[in-house]
Amino acid sequence: MTALGIIAGGGELPLAVAEDAAAGGRAVFVAALAGSADRGVERFPHVWVSPGEVGRIFAAFREHGCEEILLAGQVARPRFADLKVDARGAMALPKVIAAARKGDDALLRTLVDLVSSGGFRVVGVAEAAPGLLAPRGPLGRVAPNADQMSDIRAAARVVERAGALDIGQAAAVCDNLTLAVEAAEGTDAMIARIGTLPENIRGTPAKRRGVLLKAPKPVQDGKTDLPVIGVKTVSNAAAVGLAGIAVEAGRTLVINRPGVIDAADRAGMFVFGFSSDDLK
Repeated sequence: MTALGIIAGGGELPLAVAEDAAAGGRAVFVAALAGSADRGVERFPHVWVSPGEVGRIFAAFREHGCEEILLAGQVARPRFADLKVDARGAMALPKVIAAARKGDDALLRTLVDLVSSGGFRVVGVAEAAPGLLAPRGPLGRVAPNADQMSDIRAAARVVERAGALDIGQAAAVCDNLTLAVEAAEGTDAMIARIGTLPENIRGTPAKRRGVLLKAPKPVQDGKTDLPVIGVKTVSNAAAVGLAGIAVEAGRTLVINRPGVIDAADRAGMFVFGFSSDDLK
């Protein structure tokens, strides 16, 4: 088995992928993107690079025997005028800039094509670290009731339509009323906005109502940008009075699953992996 190369952006995901792959006996090498990646990735063999140093990234992967490459984590759109680039990066820059203007998914697809052009095979988290995928059904002690399942179905429709426009991967619904839709601010900031709404249309920690749902956009490449939840997601949802979190089973990543289950159980919330059959 060849080493897995990880192009690491920000957040917990790159480290979680590296840990899962290493636990399965696979060697890992990380190209950590300066300004985005967390220092935690330094636990693995790594190099710090600019997103524009494409030739340097490819050379490092070849040196460490990486044939399969995974893109993981959040990458802030760079200021292209200030971006440090090498010769190969300069050749790719016009295409990357054009894709960035079309949206996150167009940019990610361009990055996948760019990595593939270097002779590498781009893999997704589902293939490289399948232990992170959400299973179907409740993850903890609490399961959604009939009213909450109705909110899950309503939220799934909102996420599907917003995702088709490349807006976001999450929405919150309470009693079939849409409370919030994720956009460029990200899930944590979206959840925080729910806490500013009147209590008569949302839940409270004392009387939980409503659900947060995360699912992939219909237009996105599952290799590069699957939705993610972690302990912080549960804590934030608990703080604004939501009754639970629903994620698409097999297509959403759960970081630190034992911690997520413990946090949900302590808050009296559900974390539920749904399938298409659950939405009928």
